[in-house]
Amino acid sequence: MRLLVVEDQPKMRRLLCRALQEGGYVVDAVADGPSALHEATEADYDLILLDVMLPGMDGFEVVRRLRAAERWTPVLILTARDAVPDRVRGLDEGADDYLVKPFAFSELLSRVRAVIRRGRPVRPPTLTCGPLVLDPASRTTTVGGTDVSLSPREFAVLEMLLHRDGAVVTRTELLDHVWDSSYDGVSNVVDVYVRNLRDKIDRRFGVELIQTVRGAGYRVTAAQ
Repeated sequence: MRLLVVEDQPKMRRLLCRALQEGGYVVDAVADGPSALHEATEADYDLILLDVMLPGMDGFEVVRRLRAAERWTPVLILTARDAVPDRVRGLDEGADDYLVKPFAFSELLSRVRAVIRRGRPVRPPTLTCGPLVLDPASRTTTVGGTDVSLSPREFAVLEMLLHRDGAVVTRTELLDHVWDSSYDGVSNVVDVYVRNLRDKIDRRFGVELIQTVRGAGYRVTAAQ
């Protein structure tokens, strides 16, 4: 098993390499984000152990670019950030697990074994409707090959509509899925986000993909 360690602190990098080598792994190591991206795209690793706070490019961006390039090597993020949003961001960008510093090396080895056992993640399929393509893996949306910039919530609404493949999705379903059932904010929030999507997709590109089904909800379809 060949692993890549990405850690900018020399002492921690040496300790990680030693612990993993004693665990029976072959280990390469780099100290910054650009080097990590280069090594991970040029060589075939069984796992990447990736620090978040890196010079040149942070760990989140490294994962995002790897997944966008369709490199599916499992990634275990090592971070001193214990805030939930940071952990969620790492997983959303495509990491497979995380470990918060400081940690025991016995736990590290256990996490490494667990992630490797799960194997490489399967790339989620792209979702399409006419010229519209949504890629859950790279978190990108295009219409006719042109990038469309969506907020995370807009992306989630569109993704759910596309998953239904032309079937109607009710406002309640969208609220429960995208905002969760405890949401107690603006009552017409779904309509606002659908209007935003129409502005960015239908009106911008002269298409009619996002449709309102009166009294029922919304759907995305290329059929007129």
